[in-house]
Amino acid sequence: MKKVAREKILQVIETPDAPRLPAHETVYRALRELILFGELAPGQPVTIQGLTERLVAGMTPVREAIRRLTAEGALEFQGNRRVTVPMLSVDNVNELIFVRQALEPQLVLRACERISDADLDQLEVIDEALDTAIYKGDLRAYLELNYRFHTALYALANAPILSALADSLWLRYGPSLRVVCGRLGTQNLPDEHKIALQAMRAGDPQAAANAMQKDVIQGMEQVRRVLAAQELGS
Repeated sequence: MKKVAREKILQVIETPDAPRLPAHETVYRALRELILFGELAPGQPVTIQGLTERLVAGMTPVREAIRRLTAEGALEFQGNRRVTVPMLSVDNVNELIFVRQALEPQLVLRACERISDADLDQLEVIDEALDTAIYKGDLRAYLELNYRFHTALYALANAPILSALADSLWLRYGPSLRVVCGRLGTQNLPDEHKIALQAMRAGDPQAAANAMQKDVIQGMEQVRRVLAAQELGS
C-alpha cells in the first residue's frame, strides 16, 4: 500500500469525523474508556465527586453514566451507595473464554464475507500501530489499538447483536487485562492478528477465524493464570 494511502487511513482512525455529542453521552463514553482500558483498576471505588473532577463534568451526566455502566456490568454497587470496578474471579474468566471463543470466530467468518481490500488496509494500519505500541512498551496504546482492531473487525461482520455482545464483554475484562499486561509487559502478549490478516487476504475465512480464536484464548489464558495465582496467594 502506498505511503500516502496509509497515512490517510491512519488519520481517519486517529481523528474520526464524529458529530458533537450531548454532555451525558460524552461523559458516558469517557467513563467507559477509563474502565475499558484499565484506567480504573479492579476493586477501585468510583465516586460521583471524584469523576466530576476527573472528567470535568456535571453531577447529573456523571450519575447517569454510572447508572448505565452499572447496568452493563462494568461497575457494581457494593452497598452504602458505594460503586466499584468489579474484580474478576477465575470462574468469571472461564465464562468469558467460553463466550468469546464461540462468538468472535463467528464474527470473523461473517466479516470475511464482506471485507474489501480497503478494509484490510485499514486493519493492517491499526495492527502496525499496535506493533509500535508493543515495541515501545506503551500499555495504554496497546490496549486501545488491540480493542480497535477487534471492534473494526466486528463492524465489518454486519451483525449488530453479536457485535454488541462481543463489545460488552470487553468492559468485563478490560480492567483486569490492564493489570495483567502491566505485569507481563507488552512484548510478552499474544498477537495472532497478522496470521488472521494473511488468511483474509488469501480468501481463507476459516483460517482467519481460527487465528482470532487462538488470539482470544491466549490473551484470556494469561488473565486466568494471573488471577489464579492471586486467588492462591490470598
